[in-house]
Amino acid sequence: MAKKVKNRWLIAAAAVGIHISIGSVYSWSVFTNPLREKHDWGLSEISLTFSIAILFLGLSAAFMGHFVERYGPRISGLIASACFGAGLIGAGFADSIGSLYMLYFFYGALGGIGLGIGYITPVSSLVKWFPDRRGLATGLAIMGFGFASLIASPVIAKLITGIGISNTFYLLGAVYFGIMFLSSLYLAPPPKDWQPEGIDERDKKEEKQTKDLAQLTANEAVKTIRFWALWAMLFINVTCGIAVISVASPMAQDIAGLSAGAAATMVGIMGLFNGFGRIGWASVSDYIGRPNVYTTFFAVQTVAFLLLPNVTNAMFFQLLVYIILTCYGGGFASIPAYIGDLFGTKQLGAIHGYILTAWAGAGLVGPLVVSWIRETTNSYSLTLYIFTGAFVVALAISLLIRINIRNIRRANNNTQAAG
Repeated sequence: MAKKVKNRWLIAAAAVGIHISIGSVYSWSVFTNPLREKHDWGLSEISLTFSIAILFLGLSAAFMGHFVERYGPRISGLIASACFGAGLIGAGFADSIGSLYMLYFFYGALGGIGLGIGYITPVSSLVKWFPDRRGLATGLAIMGFGFASLIASPVIAKLITGIGISNTFYLLGAVYFGIMFLSSLYLAPPPKDWQPEGIDERDKKEEKQTKDLAQLTANEAVKTIRFWALWAMLFINVTCGIAVISVASPMAQDIAGLSAGAAATMVGIMGLFNGFGRIGWASVSDYIGRPNVYTTFFAVQTVAFLLLPNVTNAMFFQLLVYIILTCYGGGFASIPAYIGDLFGTKQLGAIHGYILTAWAGAGLVGPLVVSWIRETTNSYSLTLYIFTGAFVVALAISLLIRINIRNIRRANNNTQAAG
């Protein structure tokens, strides 16, 4: 008897389960003040925990991408579950003994490894399960990562008040381990040569011609101009976006005159646009193509960052910030499908891991640059103009990569015609 094929929408739901768990890392700031009050640690010392986690996310995604491809999403997901769950439980232990370095190790390093493996684990399989809707599928999962803090932040705040910091870490570790563990058990790549119902032979042929420019291994992909173009575009998009996120509240008060309360509300709403941008832009990319989406990102953000320093109207300022956040989230969600389009699905997880080193670098560079320039010039204007220039560069890259794609597609067509 033929083996029963899993439901691809349940595969997508399992991916969301993993991403909505690890995405709770964006709620780290909720722990900041309670940890400062309990241990008298400095703000920068506590914030370093989050930076270490993001650094290890990028590094583990890069180094473990080949592991994910070799052993499959189920094994990788279980390892991610163990690392992330243990990282949170270990953070509770670190808090209980008052050790900052143990917190760095457990939450930052071990938890960060769980983040990286968990982030890339479902993506490669999703692209293969949804050859007809690559952007939608990966957007759904990565949307979970973006929305996670909206759910986790208020829950964590109440737990800390009710049961204390250590017990909150212990409970979160157990709950997220359970969600990730169960989600990982359902993950699996589709059977060989599987196609969703409703795609006939002509559709499959057209899809292969229009979406898969090549079938490359990760080591072959990194030798192409296309790979480094994607890396640079993601790096610029994340650097500028995460910089805005890191200073959104004080910048809104400084430039547009928002009150502290209004700025705090704006920060909360930014999370919504970050999440909706992930599913929205990724879904749109299925219809207009990934190259068009990225060109649109950078054209829109070039204008937005150019206008921001001079906008004194509070509503217009917030609108520009929300637009930037949709592009920030959309960049994350659209990149896996773009990788599939350019390099195929042979080692998509490994290539995605390599690309995510751009996130690790941007997570360190963006906040540092904006903070240093603000302290040096006592203004956010210069930073925003610098970022405008960066988006002009990204826009140029997004246009140049089209030429490279067109040339390769033309060469492929000539080869097929000759054959």
